[in-house]
Amino acid sequence: MWKPDKLRFGTAGIANKAHALNLDTAQAIEFNRKQLNLDAFELEFVRSINISKEKSPLIKEVSQKNDITISCHGQYWVNLNAQEEIKLKKSIGMMVDAAKRVYECGGWTITWHFAYLMKQDPVKVYQKVKEATKKVIKKLKDENIFIWIRPESNGRTAQFGQLDDLIKLSQEVEMVLPCIDYSHLHASSNGKYNTYEEFKEILARLEKGLGKEILNNMHIQAQGVEYSDKGEKRHLNIKESDCNYKDMVKSWKEFKIKGVVIPESPNIEEDALLLKKTYEKF
Repeated sequence: MWKPDKLRFGTAGIANKAHALNLDTAQAIEFNRKQLNLDAFELEFVRSINISKEKSPLIKEVSQKNDITISCHGQYWVNLNAQEEIKLKKSIGMMVDAAKRVYECGGWTITWHFAYLMKQDPVKVYQKVKEATKKVIKKLKDENIFIWIRPESNGRTAQFGQLDDLIKLSQEVEMVLPCIDYSHLHASSNGKYNTYEEFKEILARLEKGLGKEILNNMHIQAQGVEYSDKGEKRHLNIKESDCNYKDMVKSWKEFKIKGVVIPESPNIEEDALLLKKTYEKF
């Protein structure tokens, strides 16, 4: 599997400026490099797999030509704690289909919100998620698809995705590593994880549990967030939120991380450029 060469910054889908020009995905990837000087692009499969198998080779060709790394956010509908077997099988199938398409596009990492707790014992939910994740990995390996499968840190208290659970799942299932969404950690903890020491704590816990590999292979989402005691309500632009982005970026520099940073802000490319320029100043 591809290993990151540095910390890269990109957009969650087509940049607003590219969208205004009615550019398609392949054109938007090139736009990221030539017009925005960004070096990553995240495919948004959150509602559907919106890249056809026939178009995948073009996405791969354009991204490689422009030195753009491809990541993906998978479907919102996935729930590996689904109570009905048919719904669980459907979730596993959705994950496999999305991961295959991203791989065909030249992608190296894909993330989902893996499950909802549904007021159940978190220990039992973890075991169910683990077994379902193993099935996803087996199906992918059987087809020679090798791509990082990433459970995302939870933004709501009702979701699976506590940091310790993500680390444990990554220890116990191959081809799995966490996707760290900083705004989700901030929201689900009702305001924690927003100081320099707390940002360093996140990376230190990852390194302790998963070694240097994770620091050299990060999939990060970082944006502002509005939240309540139940967690995330909606994403915000960084400067319109309480996101302590300068200290967050400073911690990335201190730990010398590599990977990809994708802000899911309404302003899309503006926060990607803000974080990239802040990172370059340190």
